[in-house]
Amino acid sequence: MPNRVYEAELIRLQAELVRAQEWVKAENQRVVVVFEGRDAAGKGGTVKRITEYLSPRNTRIVALPTPTERERSQWYFQRYVEHLPAGGEITLFDRSWYNRAGVEWVMGFCTPHEHRRFLHQCPIFERLLVEDGIMLRKYWFSVSDSEQQRRFASRLNDPMRQWKLSPMDLESITRWEDYSRAKDEMMVHTDIPEAPWYVVESDSKKRARLNMIAHLLSTIPYVDVPLPALALPDRPPPQGYQRPPREHTTYVPDHSASLG
Repeated sequence: MPNRVYEAELIRLQAELVRAQEWVKAENQRVVVVFEGRDAAGKGGTVKRITEYLSPRNTRIVALPTPTERERSQWYFQRYVEHLPAGGEITLFDRSWYNRAGVEWVMGFCTPHEHRRFLHQCPIFERLLVEDGIMLRKYWFSVSDSEQQRRFASRLNDPMRQWKLSPMDLESITRWEDYSRAKDEMMVHTDIPEAPWYVVESDSKKRARLNMIAHLLSTIPYVDVPLPALALPDRPPPQGYQRPPREHTTYVPDHSASLG
């Protein structure tokens, strides 16, 4: 896809996202978007494009770290519940409660009983969210093994993106089929009418971003919200204020002056 086509459509979709956010605020709606998929499938990049022009007061990204010892003793869904949106808010989960059906199960971080209990409770939990009025959208980013390998290799020697690689990510290469089986089983239990899974083909990051954002917008019944008319007021005349001498303040050095 040519960059000019991609950029033009992306900015159009981002403008629609701003309109959708205004509707969510005005109608006191609650939206939850779950991003799941294999490592390096393009989830994070899509989340960044979605939030680029949205207000962080109303749209939040949730990417939780490894659970603490206390969190491990809680009901599994408990630490995710506290991040659910209030009225007028959108929450984007960059990985979510589905960790239990994926990395935790494949890597042996949960027991078979905990895994079975998750597959039983998850549809109930999500039906409760939807029943309470939350708009829940779930996206699985699907990437081929060859494309994932290429993206891992490109990160390996890129100091700006090495932080995206972890030993767990690299081990996922050797457990490709295990993750595939875990995903298939997860889909059987959690692809429910109230909260279906939507699969995003993501070997092309540009197409994946456009397709996912366009689909998300198509599932939200937003309309234009009239905004209050704004006008810059005239500045009042000076009333004798004197700025303190510059030497009394510590300024950031002018690094830019040293550039060629």
